[in-house]
Amino acid sequence: MSVAEVLEEAPNLTANAPTAGIFRPDGYPALDPSSIDTRPLRILMPSYRSHTFTGGQGVYMRHVTTAMVELGHQVDVISGPPYPELDPRVGLIKLPSLDLYEQPKVFLGLPAMPKRAMSNGIDFYEYMAHISGLFGEPRTFGMRLAKYMKGRAHLYDVIHDNQSLGYGLLDLKKMGIPIAGTIHHPITMDRRISLDAADTISLNLLVRRWYQFLGMQIKVARQLDPIIVVSESTRQDVSKDFGIPPEKMHLVYHGIDTETFRPQPHITRKPNLLMATASADVPLKGLIYLIEAYSDLLKEFPDLELHVVGKLREGHTSKVLDRLGIRDRVKFRSGLTNQEIVEMYAESTIAVCPSVYEGFGFPAGEAMASGIPLVSTTGGSLPEVVGDAGILVPPKDPAALAAAIADLLRNPAKRDAVGAKGRDRMLTKFQWKDAGQNLVNIYRKAIDHAHGRPQAAQA
Repeated sequence: MSVAEVLEEAPNLTANAPTAGIFRPDGYPALDPSSIDTRPLRILMPSYRSHTFTGGQGVYMRHVTTAMVELGHQVDVISGPPYPELDPRVGLIKLPSLDLYEQPKVFLGLPAMPKRAMSNGIDFYEYMAHISGLFGEPRTFGMRLAKYMKGRAHLYDVIHDNQSLGYGLLDLKKMGIPIAGTIHHPITMDRRISLDAADTISLNLLVRRWYQFLGMQIKVARQLDPIIVVSESTRQDVSKDFGIPPEKMHLVYHGIDTETFRPQPHITRKPNLLMATASADVPLKGLIYLIEAYSDLLKEFPDLELHVVGKLREGHTSKVLDRLGIRDRVKFRSGLTNQEIVEMYAESTIAVCPSVYEGFGFPAGEAMASGIPLVSTTGGSLPEVVGDAGILVPPKDPAALAAAIADLLRNPAKRDAVGAKGRDRMLTKFQWKDAGQNLVNIYRKAIDHAHGRPQAAQA
Protein backbone atom coordinates (compact mmCIF):
# COMPACT_ATOMS: atom_id res chain seq x y z
CA MET A 1 0.00 0.00 0.00
CA SER A 2 1.09 3.60 -0.68
CA VAL A 3 1.25 6.63 1.57
CA ALA A 4 -1.12 8.40 -0.82
CA GLU A 5 -4.05 5.99 -1.49
CA VAL A 6 -6.65 6.87 -4.18
CA LEU A 7 -5.02 10.24 -4.54
CA GLU A 8 -7.34 11.32 -7.32
CA GLU A 9 -10.24 11.28 -4.81
CA ALA A 10 -8.62 13.79 -2.48
CA PRO A 11 -10.73 16.99 -2.49
CA ASN A 12 -7.87 19.47 -2.81
CA LEU A 13 -6.50 18.16 -6.12
CA THR A 14 -7.20 19.47 -9.62
CA ALA A 15 -7.55 17.51 -12.85
CA ASN A 16 -3.87 18.05 -13.64
CA ALA A 17 -2.65 17.09 -10.18
CA PRO A 18 -0.63 13.95 -9.40
CA THR A 19 -2.44 10.65 -9.31
CA ALA A 20 -1.68 7.31 -7.71
CA GLY A 21 -3.01 3.83 -8.03
CA ILE A 22 -3.10 3.25 -4.28
CA PHE A 23 -3.58 5.54 -1.35
CA ARG A 24 -2.76 5.62 2.33
CA PRO A 25 -4.88 8.19 4.16
CA ASP A 26 -3.12 11.15 5.70
CA GLY A 27 -4.27 10.03 9.17
CA TYR A 28 -0.97 8.41 10.15
CA PRO A 29 -0.05 8.50 13.83
CA ALA A 30 2.64 11.02 14.68
CA LEU A 31 6.14 9.73 14.03
CA ASP A 32 7.91 8.50 17.15
CA PRO A 33 11.63 9.25 16.86
CA SER A 34 12.41 6.98 19.81
CA SER A 35 11.22 3.93 17.87
CA ILE A 36 13.15 4.67 14.69
CA ASP A 37 15.66 1.87 15.28
CA THR A 38 13.00 -0.83 15.12
CA ARG A 39 9.79 0.21 13.40
CA PRO A 40 9.21 0.04 9.62
CA LEU A 41 10.15 3.23 7.79
CA ARG A 42 7.99 5.36 5.52
CA ILE A 43 10.13 6.11 2.47
CA LEU A 44 9.44 8.39 -0.50
CA MET A 45 11.61 7.98 -3.60
CA PRO A 46 11.43 10.77 -6.21
CA SER A 47 12.56 9.89 -9.73
CA TYR A 48 11.85 12.14 -12.70
CA ARG A 49 12.01 9.34 -15.34
CA SER A 50 11.59 5.85 -13.97
CA HIS A 51 10.58 3.22 -16.53
CA THR A 52 13.16 0.49 -16.97
CA PHE A 53 13.59 1.25 -20.69
CA THR A 54 15.01 4.68 -19.75
CA GLY A 55 18.12 2.97 -18.41
CA GLY A 56 19.83 1.97 -15.19
CA GLN A 57 17.99 4.47 -13.00
CA GLY A 58 14.68 2.81 -13.90
CA VAL A 59 16.10 -0.65 -13.21
CA TYR A 60 17.37 0.60 -9.85
CA MET A 61 14.00 2.08 -8.89
CA ARG A 62 12.10 -1.14 -9.55
CA HIS A 63 14.46 -3.47 -7.74
CA VAL A 64 15.56 -1.39 -4.77
CA THR A 65 11.97 -0.53 -3.83
CA THR A 66 11.03 -4.21 -4.02
CA ALA A 67 13.95 -5.06 -1.74
CA MET A 68 12.83 -2.52 0.85
CA VAL A 69 9.19 -3.64 0.94
CA GLU A 70 10.47 -7.19 1.32
CA LEU A 71 12.22 -5.92 4.45
CA GLY A 72 8.88 -4.66 5.76
CA HIS A 73 9.12 -0.94 4.95
CA GLN A 74 6.47 1.25 3.29
CA VAL A 75 7.73 2.75 0.04
CA ASP A 76 6.22 5.22 -2.40
CA VAL A 77 7.75 6.28 -5.70
CA ILE A 78 6.84 9.73 -7.02
CA SER A 79 7.72 9.94 -10.69
CA GLY A 80 7.30 11.82 -13.90
CA PRO A 81 6.65 9.93 -17.15
CA PRO A 82 7.54 7.41 -18.42
CA TYR A 83 6.27 5.84 -15.23
CA PRO A 84 7.95 2.84 -13.60
CA GLU A 85 6.78 -0.75 -13.41
CA LEU A 86 6.84 -1.48 -9.68
CA ASP A 87 6.12 -4.26 -7.25
CA PRO A 88 2.37 -4.02 -6.42
CA ARG A 89 3.27 -3.39 -2.78
CA VAL A 90 5.07 -0.16 -3.76
CA GLY A 91 2.95 2.96 -4.13
CA LEU A 92 3.18 5.04 -7.30
CA ILE A 93 2.40 8.74 -7.27
CA LYS A 94 2.30 10.07 -10.83
CA LEU A 95 3.61 13.59 -11.29
CA PRO A 96 2.80 14.45 -14.92
CA SER A 97 5.30 16.43 -16.97
CA LEU A 98 4.79 17.66 -20.53
CA ASP A 99 6.85 14.64 -21.70
CA LEU A 100 7.92 16.68 -24.71
CA TYR A 101 10.41 14.13 -26.04
CA GLU A 102 7.45 11.83 -26.78
CA GLN A 103 5.24 14.49 -28.40
CA PRO A 104 4.79 14.78 -32.21
CA LYS A 105 7.08 17.32 -33.85
CA VAL A 106 5.10 19.89 -35.83
CA PHE A 107 7.62 22.57 -36.91
CA LEU A 108 11.41 22.54 -37.26
CA GLY A 109 11.53 19.35 -35.21
CA LEU A 110 9.77 20.98 -32.25
CA PRO A 111 6.54 19.96 -30.50
CA ALA A 112 3.57 22.31 -30.30
CA MET A 113 3.01 24.13 -27.03
CA PRO A 114 0.49 22.13 -24.97
CA LYS A 115 -2.56 24.11 -23.86
CA ARG A 116 -1.76 23.53 -20.20
CA ALA A 117 1.59 25.31 -20.63
CA MET A 118 -0.24 28.54 -21.41
CA SER A 119 -1.69 28.78 -17.91
CA ASN A 120 0.85 26.93 -15.74
CA GLY A 121 4.19 28.54 -14.96
CA ILE A 122 6.07 25.27 -14.44
CA ASP A 123 4.75 23.81 -17.69
CA PHE A 124 5.55 27.03 -19.55
CA TYR A 125 9.14 26.96 -18.27
CA GLU A 126 9.52 23.31 -19.31
CA TYR A 127 8.29 24.04 -22.84
CA MET A 128 10.46 27.12 -23.32
CA ALA A 129 13.52 25.28 -21.98
CA HIS A 130 12.88 22.41 -24.38
CA ILE A 131 12.54 24.50 -27.54
CA SER A 132 15.63 26.53 -26.63
CA GLY A 133 17.82 23.42 -26.37
CA LEU A 134 17.92 23.04 -22.59
CA PHE A 135 17.07 19.88 -20.67
CA GLY A 136 14.56 21.25 -18.21
CA GLU A 137 12.91 18.09 -16.85
CA PRO A 138 15.02 17.66 -13.69
CA ARG A 139 14.32 21.25 -12.65
CA THR A 140 10.58 21.19 -13.37
CA PHE A 141 10.22 17.80 -11.71
CA GLY A 142 11.75 19.31 -8.57
CA MET A 143 9.32 22.23 -8.75
CA ARG A 144 6.30 19.92 -9.03
CA LEU A 145 7.65 17.69 -6.26
CA ALA A 146 8.05 20.59 -3.82
CA LYS A 147 4.55 21.85 -4.67
CA TYR A 148 3.02 18.41 -4.15
CA MET A 149 4.79 17.81 -0.83
CA LYS A 150 3.50 20.95 0.89
CA GLY A 151 1.50 19.67 3.86
CA ARG A 152 2.62 16.06 3.26
CA ALA A 153 6.19 15.98 4.59
CA HIS A 154 4.92 14.49 7.88
CA LEU A 155 3.88 11.32 6.02
CA TYR A 156 7.47 10.16 5.51
CA ASP A 157 10.53 9.42 7.61
CA VAL A 158 12.95 10.02 4.76
CA ILE A 159 13.03 11.08 1.11
CA HIS A 160 15.53 9.32 -1.15
CA ASP A 161 16.09 11.07 -4.48
CA ASN A 162 17.05 9.02 -7.55
CA GLN A 163 19.47 11.54 -9.13
CA SER A 164 16.91 14.15 -10.14
CA LEU A 165 18.84 16.67 -8.01
CA GLY A 166 16.44 19.54 -8.67
CA TYR A 167 16.18 22.71 -6.62
CA GLY A 168 12.84 21.48 -5.24
CA LEU A 169 14.73 19.06 -3.00
CA LEU A 170 16.14 22.01 -1.10
CA ASP A 171 12.58 23.21 -0.46
CA LEU A 172 11.80 19.76 0.98
CA LYS A 173 14.91 19.93 3.15
CA LYS A 174 13.55 23.15 4.69
CA MET A 175 10.44 21.16 5.72
CA GLY A 176 12.68 19.25 8.16
CA ILE A 177 12.67 15.83 6.51
CA PRO A 178 15.99 14.03 5.84
CA ILE A 179 16.88 14.04 2.12
CA ALA A 180 19.18 11.31 0.84
CA GLY A 181 20.33 11.21 -2.76
CA THR A 182 21.73 8.47 -4.96
CA ILE A 183 24.20 9.53 -7.64
CA HIS A 184 24.69 6.69 -10.12
CA HIS A 185 27.46 8.60 -11.82
CA PRO A 186 28.16 12.31 -12.31
CA ILE A 187 26.58 13.51 -15.57
CA THR A 188 29.69 15.63 -16.00
CA MET A 189 31.20 12.44 -17.45
CA ASP A 190 28.43 12.23 -20.09
CA ARG A 191 29.01 15.88 -21.00
CA ARG A 192 32.77 15.41 -21.27
CA ILE A 193 32.48 12.36 -23.51
CA SER A 194 29.72 13.95 -25.64
CA LEU A 195 31.88 17.03 -26.17
CA ASP A 196 34.80 14.85 -27.22
CA ALA A 197 32.53 13.17 -29.79
CA ALA A 198 31.06 16.45 -31.12
CA ASP A 199 32.68 16.89 -34.53
CA THR A 200 31.28 20.34 -35.39
CA ILE A 201 31.22 23.69 -33.61
CA SER A 202 27.41 23.82 -33.75
CA LEU A 203 27.09 20.36 -32.17
CA ASN A 204 29.59 21.34 -29.50
CA LEU A 205 27.47 24.38 -28.62
CA LEU A 206 24.28 22.32 -28.57
CA VAL A 207 25.85 19.80 -26.18
CA ARG A 208 27.01 22.56 -23.85
CA ARG A 209 23.55 24.14 -23.82
CA TRP A 210 21.69 20.85 -23.20
CA TYR A 211 23.87 20.03 -20.19
CA GLN A 212 23.36 23.37 -18.43
CA PHE A 213 21.19 21.60 -15.81
CA LEU A 214 24.43 20.25 -14.36
CA GLY A 215 25.10 23.49 -12.51
CA MET A 216 21.85 22.96 -10.59
CA GLN A 217 22.61 19.31 -9.87
CA ILE A 218 26.04 20.13 -8.46
CA LYS A 219 24.64 22.85 -6.17
CA VAL A 220 21.86 20.57 -4.90
CA ALA A 221 24.09 17.52 -4.41
CA ARG A 222 26.44 19.54 -2.20
CA GLN A 223 23.56 20.22 0.21
CA LEU A 224 22.18 16.68 0.50
CA ASP A 225 23.23 14.41 3.33
CA PRO A 226 23.63 11.50 3.00
CA ILE A 227 24.86 11.07 -0.58
CA ILE A 228 24.78 7.46 -1.77
CA VAL A 229 27.05 6.29 -4.58
CA VAL A 230 26.94 2.95 -6.37
CA SER A 231 30.66 2.33 -6.88
CA GLU A 232 34.02 3.49 -5.60
CA SER A 233 34.67 4.89 -9.08
CA THR A 234 31.56 7.05 -8.79
CA ARG A 235 32.62 8.22 -5.32
CA GLN A 236 35.93 9.48 -6.67
CA ASP A 237 34.39 11.08 -9.78
CA VAL A 238 31.63 12.83 -7.81
CA SER A 239 34.22 14.13 -5.37
CA LYS A 240 36.34 15.49 -8.22
CA ASP A 241 33.57 16.96 -10.40
CA PHE A 242 31.00 18.01 -7.75
CA GLY A 243 33.42 19.08 -5.03
CA ILE A 244 31.89 16.76 -2.41
CA PRO A 245 34.29 15.23 0.15
CA PRO A 246 34.59 11.43 -0.34
CA GLU A 247 33.88 10.80 3.34
CA LYS A 248 30.44 12.38 2.97
CA MET A 249 29.40 9.63 0.54
CA HIS A 250 28.14 6.14 1.36
CA LEU A 251 28.91 3.27 -1.03
CA VAL A 252 26.01 0.89 -1.69
CA TYR A 253 26.44 -1.43 -4.66
CA HIS A 254 23.44 -2.24 -6.80
CA GLY A 255 22.09 -5.75 -6.96
CA ILE A 256 21.53 -7.85 -10.06
CA ASP A 257 18.28 -9.67 -10.75
CA THR A 258 19.81 -13.15 -10.72
CA GLU A 259 16.39 -14.83 -10.81
CA THR A 260 15.49 -13.28 -14.16
CA PHE A 261 19.01 -13.23 -15.59
CA ARG A 262 20.13 -16.82 -15.25
CA PRO A 263 21.49 -19.61 -17.48
CA GLN A 264 19.01 -21.29 -19.83
CA PRO A 265 20.38 -24.81 -20.27
CA HIS A 266 17.60 -25.74 -22.71
CA ILE A 267 18.89 -23.14 -25.22
CA THR A 268 21.88 -24.12 -27.36
CA ARG A 269 24.67 -21.55 -27.35
CA LYS A 270 25.88 -20.57 -30.84
CA PRO A 271 29.62 -20.61 -31.61
CA ASN A 272 29.72 -17.36 -33.62
CA LEU A 273 27.43 -14.73 -32.09
CA LEU A 274 28.48 -11.60 -30.20
CA MET A 275 25.93 -9.66 -28.15
CA ALA A 276 26.02 -6.17 -26.67
CA THR A 277 23.51 -3.97 -24.87
CA ALA A 278 24.50 -0.43 -25.79
CA SER A 279 22.75 2.72 -26.97
CA ALA A 280 23.98 3.48 -30.48
CA ASP A 281 23.55 7.24 -30.12
CA VAL A 282 25.22 7.68 -26.70
CA PRO A 283 29.02 8.14 -26.99
CA LEU A 284 29.38 7.05 -23.34
CA LYS A 285 28.42 3.49 -24.31
CA GLY A 286 31.33 3.07 -26.74
CA LEU A 287 29.48 1.05 -29.37
CA ILE A 288 31.58 2.44 -32.22
CA TYR A 289 34.69 0.81 -30.72
CA LEU A 290 32.99 -2.59 -30.69
CA ILE A 291 31.85 -2.09 -34.28
CA GLU A 292 35.43 -1.32 -35.33
CA ALA A 293 36.65 -4.41 -33.44
CA TYR A 294 33.94 -6.52 -35.09
CA SER A 295 35.02 -5.33 -38.53
CA ASP A 296 38.57 -6.56 -37.82
CA LEU A 297 37.32 -9.87 -36.39
CA LEU A 298 35.47 -10.66 -39.62
CA LYS A 299 38.83 -11.18 -41.32
CA GLU A 300 39.48 -14.28 -39.16
CA PHE A 301 35.87 -15.19 -38.35
CA PRO A 302 33.87 -14.37 -41.51
CA ASP A 303 30.65 -15.94 -40.20
CA LEU A 304 30.74 -13.99 -36.91
CA GLU A 305 27.50 -12.14 -36.08
CA LEU A 306 26.97 -9.07 -33.89
CA HIS A 307 23.58 -8.39 -32.32
CA VAL A 308 23.01 -5.15 -30.38
CA VAL A 309 20.15 -4.60 -27.94
CA GLY A 310 19.31 -1.03 -28.89
CA LYS A 311 18.02 1.10 -31.74
CA LEU A 312 20.16 2.44 -34.59
CA ARG A 313 19.46 6.03 -35.56
CA GLU A 314 21.13 8.05 -38.29
CA GLY A 315 24.20 9.60 -36.74
CA HIS A 316 27.80 8.87 -35.83
CA THR A 317 27.32 5.12 -35.34
CA SER A 318 25.50 4.65 -38.66
CA LYS A 319 28.29 6.61 -40.40
CA VAL A 320 30.90 4.27 -38.91
CA LEU A 321 28.91 1.25 -40.11
CA ASP A 322 28.72 2.72 -43.62
CA ARG A 323 32.40 3.62 -43.65
CA LEU A 324 33.31 0.04 -42.73
CA GLY A 325 30.74 -1.39 -45.13
CA ILE A 326 29.09 -3.59 -42.49
CA ARG A 327 25.73 -1.92 -41.85
CA ASP A 328 23.93 -5.08 -43.01
CA ARG A 329 26.12 -7.31 -40.79
CA VAL A 330 25.16 -5.74 -37.45
CA LYS A 331 21.63 -6.46 -36.24
CA PHE A 332 19.94 -3.98 -33.87
CA ARG A 333 17.05 -5.23 -31.74
CA SER A 334 14.86 -2.96 -29.62
CA GLY A 335 11.64 -3.19 -27.64
CA LEU A 336 12.65 -6.55 -26.13
CA THR A 337 11.30 -8.00 -22.91
CA ASN A 338 13.69 -9.12 -20.19
CA GLN A 339 12.93 -12.71 -21.09
CA GLU A 340 13.85 -12.11 -24.71
CA ILE A 341 17.13 -10.54 -23.60
CA VAL A 342 17.80 -13.54 -21.33
CA GLU A 343 17.25 -15.84 -24.30
CA MET A 344 19.63 -13.75 -26.41
CA TYR A 345 22.30 -14.14 -23.73
CA ALA A 346 21.68 -17.88 -23.67
CA GLU A 347 22.17 -18.33 -27.42
CA SER A 348 25.09 -15.90 -27.84
CA THR A 349 28.73 -16.91 -27.65
CA ILE A 350 30.18 -13.86 -25.90
CA ALA A 351 28.70 -10.71 -24.38
CA VAL A 352 30.61 -7.46 -24.80
CA CYS A 353 30.39 -4.28 -22.73
CA PRO A 354 32.34 -1.65 -24.72
CA SER A 355 31.45 1.36 -22.54
CA VAL A 356 33.77 4.31 -22.24
CA TYR A 357 32.35 4.91 -18.76
CA GLU A 358 29.81 3.31 -16.43
CA GLY A 359 28.66 4.39 -13.00
CA PHE A 360 27.77 0.76 -12.31
CA GLY A 361 27.03 -1.27 -15.44
CA PHE A 362 23.81 -3.28 -15.30
CA PRO A 363 24.31 -4.90 -18.75
CA ALA A 364 27.66 -6.30 -17.62
CA GLY A 365 26.19 -7.71 -14.41
CA GLU A 366 23.12 -9.12 -16.14
CA ALA A 367 25.26 -10.83 -18.77
CA MET A 368 27.43 -12.39 -16.07
CA ALA A 369 24.36 -13.52 -14.12
CA SER A 370 23.13 -15.20 -17.31
CA GLY A 371 26.27 -17.33 -17.46
CA ILE A 372 27.65 -15.94 -20.72
CA PRO A 373 31.39 -15.08 -20.84
CA LEU A 374 31.90 -11.31 -20.78
CA VAL A 375 34.48 -9.06 -22.39
CA SER A 376 34.30 -5.62 -20.81
CA THR A 377 36.25 -2.39 -20.76
CA THR A 378 37.68 -0.91 -17.60
CA GLY A 379 35.55 2.24 -18.05
CA GLY A 380 34.40 3.74 -14.76
CA SER A 381 33.12 1.17 -12.26
CA LEU A 382 33.20 -1.86 -14.56
CA PRO A 383 36.29 -3.43 -12.91
CA GLU A 384 34.40 -3.33 -9.58
CA VAL A 385 31.47 -5.21 -11.10
CA VAL A 386 33.39 -7.65 -13.29
CA GLY A 387 36.32 -8.34 -10.96
CA ASP A 388 38.29 -11.38 -12.09
CA ALA A 389 35.18 -13.07 -13.50
CA GLY A 390 35.39 -11.54 -16.98
CA ILE A 391 37.94 -10.31 -19.49
CA LEU A 392 38.86 -6.64 -19.02
CA VAL A 393 40.42 -4.36 -21.66
CA PRO A 394 41.01 -0.59 -21.84
CA PRO A 395 38.14 1.60 -23.13
CA LYS A 396 38.27 3.20 -26.61
CA ASP A 397 40.58 0.41 -27.82
CA PRO A 398 39.10 -1.62 -30.72
CA ALA A 399 42.29 -3.67 -31.10
CA ALA A 400 42.20 -4.76 -27.45
CA LEU A 401 38.50 -5.64 -27.71
CA ALA A 402 39.12 -7.67 -30.87
CA ALA A 403 42.07 -9.56 -29.31
CA ALA A 404 40.08 -10.49 -26.17
CA ILE A 405 37.06 -11.62 -28.18
CA ALA A 406 39.22 -13.62 -30.59
CA ASP A 407 40.94 -15.40 -27.68
CA LEU A 408 37.58 -16.54 -26.30
CA LEU A 409 36.29 -17.54 -29.74
CA ARG A 410 39.30 -19.84 -30.10
CA ASN A 411 38.91 -21.37 -26.60
CA PRO A 412 35.52 -22.95 -25.81
CA ALA A 413 36.72 -24.31 -22.45
CA LYS A 414 37.85 -20.85 -21.37
CA ARG A 415 34.46 -19.43 -22.40
CA ASP A 416 32.69 -21.97 -20.21
CA ALA A 417 34.94 -21.23 -17.23
CA VAL A 418 34.55 -17.45 -17.54
CA GLY A 419 30.77 -17.74 -17.87
CA ALA A 420 30.44 -19.91 -14.76
CA LYS A 421 32.69 -17.61 -12.74
CA GLY A 422 30.63 -14.59 -13.72
CA ARG A 423 27.39 -16.20 -12.57
CA ASP A 424 28.94 -17.10 -9.22
CA ARG A 425 30.24 -13.54 -8.70
CA MET A 426 26.78 -12.04 -9.21
CA LEU A 427 25.20 -14.53 -6.79
CA THR A 428 27.70 -13.83 -4.04
CA LYS A 429 28.50 -10.10 -4.45
CA PHE A 430 25.48 -8.28 -5.91
CA GLN A 431 22.13 -9.02 -4.31
CA TRP A 432 19.28 -6.50 -4.03
CA LYS A 433 18.34 -7.59 -0.52
CA ASP A 434 21.78 -6.50 0.65
CA ALA A 435 21.47 -3.17 -1.15
CA GLY A 436 18.05 -2.57 0.44
CA GLN A 437 19.29 -3.34 3.95
CA ASN A 438 22.35 -1.13 3.54
CA LEU A 439 20.15 1.76 2.43
CA VAL A 440 17.80 1.34 5.39
CA ASN A 441 20.77 1.45 7.76
CA ILE A 442 21.86 4.74 6.18
CA TYR A 443 18.33 6.15 6.42
CA ARG A 444 18.12 5.38 10.15
CA LYS A 445 21.37 7.23 10.82
CA ALA A 446 20.13 10.24 8.82
CA ILE A 447 16.83 10.24 10.74
CA ASP A 448 18.68 10.02 14.06
CA HIS A 449 20.71 13.05 13.02
CA ALA A 450 17.60 14.99 11.94
CA HIS A 451 16.01 14.37 15.35
CA GLY A 452 19.11 15.48 17.20
CA ARG A 453 20.26 12.02 18.25
CA PRO A 454 23.99 11.25 17.89
CA GLN A 455 24.76 10.05 14.38
CA ALA A 456 26.44 6.68 14.10
CA ALA A 457 29.77 6.29 12.38
CA GLN A 458 29.89 6.44 8.59
CA ALA A 459 29.07 3.16 6.82
